[in-house]
Amino acid sequence: MLSVWTHPACALHDPGPGHPESPKRLAAVLTALEMPEFAGRIVLRAAPLASREALALAHAPELIERVLEPVPTGFRLRLDPDTVLSEHSAEAVLRTVGALLAAIDEALAGSQRRAFCATRPPGHHATRDRPMGFCPVNGIAIAARYALSAHAIERVAVVDFDVHHGNGSEAILAGEPRALYLSSHQWPLYPGTGLEPRSDNARNAVLPPGSGSEAFRTAWRELLLPELDAFAPGLILVSAGFDAHRLDPLADLRLEADDYFWITRELCALAVRHAEGRLVSTLEGGYSLSALTECTRAHLRAMLMD
Repeated sequence: MLSVWTHPACALHDPGPGHPESPKRLAAVLTALEMPEFAGRIVLRAAPLASREALALAHAPELIERVLEPVPTGFRLRLDPDTVLSEHSAEAVLRTVGALLAAIDEALAGSQRRAFCATRPPGHHATRDRPMGFCPVNGIAIAARYALSAHAIERVAVVDFDVHHGNGSEAILAGEPRALYLSSHQWPLYPGTGLEPRSDNARNAVLPPGSGSEAFRTAWRELLLPELDAFAPGLILVSAGFDAHRLDPLADLRLEADDYFWITRELCALAVRHAEGRLVSTLEGGYSLSALTECTRAHLRAMLMD
């Protein structure tokens, strides 16, 4: 069985007409859950609200106040050129973070050791004091700090295969010896970081535009997975962005759904080896709706094996 954490509020976050990070993305993900192969194998759980104190594990008070500020009905608050809040965005943010923290609690209690958070908005670009790149807050960085502070986890790894570098995740976790950040991403591409790691606890594998399965799998097999294996984390957190797929309109990599199945199986094997199987994944990017459904299906199939 696999826990999938979600909440209707995550579909109500609305950055506006034409915005790539639309509510339709979550609908595409939830479509994958309805496929017959998952019948009786997935437990849907309602994401709880995270607290302001949880957000403070990774963010400055000024950012938290700005993101949680009420937005009047019919209005939108633009935090940066790409990151826009609407009336229900504050709840969506708190549910997205709450899903991650609840999934970690459940995984460490041993009842469901793997989980996927079907939530939005994404988070891996948000830094300590700056929302950016569709991301109001950084859920995966909050989750990593939560696992280290609230549970007896000695080491946590954040694995990010989104096509964009998770600059916020790397920056927030920089210098934390108990955390390791690993990312493959297209370069050059927004946000223009990730060519060189900013600290000793980060490893980046850059992929030039047009790269496909071979380059992606080689980067993970020869560089990133050995680093993860050597680190031996007690918990693996996954920033599951599916925008390196060949159909995605915001980038230029050429991955297929099978590549996400492959990397997920590799990560699950390392979770079994080092973390008693504990792996929690959360949705980041992915802007082709058909690819998002296909890649979510591959990701969940891989997590359900063993």
